[in-house]
Amino acid sequence: MIPFRDENPSRRFPIMTALLIAANVLVFLYQQNLPAQGAYIYGAIPARLTGAAGLRGPALEPAWLTLFTAMFLHGSWLHLIGNMLYLWIFGDNVEDLLGSFRFLVFYLLCGLAAAGLQIFMTVNPAARQVPMLGASGAIAGVLGAYALKFPRARIRTLVFFFIFIQVVVLPASLVLGFWFVLQLLNAASTPLQATGGVAFFAHIGGFVSGMVLVLCFGPKRKQRRALP
Repeated sequence: MIPFRDENPSRRFPIMTALLIAANVLVFLYQQNLPAQGAYIYGAIPARLTGAAGLRGPALEPAWLTLFTAMFLHGSWLHLIGNMLYLWIFGDNVEDLLGSFRFLVFYLLCGLAAAGLQIFMTVNPAARQVPMLGASGAIAGVLGAYALKFPRARIRTLVFFFIFIQVVVLPASLVLGFWFVLQLLNAASTPLQATGGVAFFAHIGGFVSGMVLVLCFGPKRKQRRALP
């Protein structure tokens, strides 16, 4: 099940969503010119962030900055395109709801919450030295907010039936609910001693934090009209 468009138009062009997508693409292009250890310099490494001793090699200082730089790094074109597709489909309406600046703050906070849960759940010493990369935690927060605020929005989705592909229009609550349950199942089936792979706990942390934060932020304030 792959969503590719929603039928929930926003009232204005989502400038911050577009800027975030542009930033992710530009950073990925810049990544291609980095040396092999670039991911270890700018990626969020759990062991480094928790102050573990014995780590060697170049590193961005202070270490907490990597929580932000890691949100704009990706492991491959497929990783980047998948994340940016979800951000483009669902980001515009959440930005419309919050306003552009507050949407940026919301996005970054979701990314921090996602990284925090992933770091907490990474218990294998070897895995704690693997850098976390990607915007998926922050984007999961956008999905959580969208699912809560626009549950009945119609989402055009590619559904695969063996070798057949069908376009189906489904409510956002079903599409995003299915995505979240899939993250829970994958997280439950992934051994805590695993040393890498998809950061399912980051997706879960981002999604839940998005649902909570969008309630805390509330809708943007309407501008007062001048009295005649």
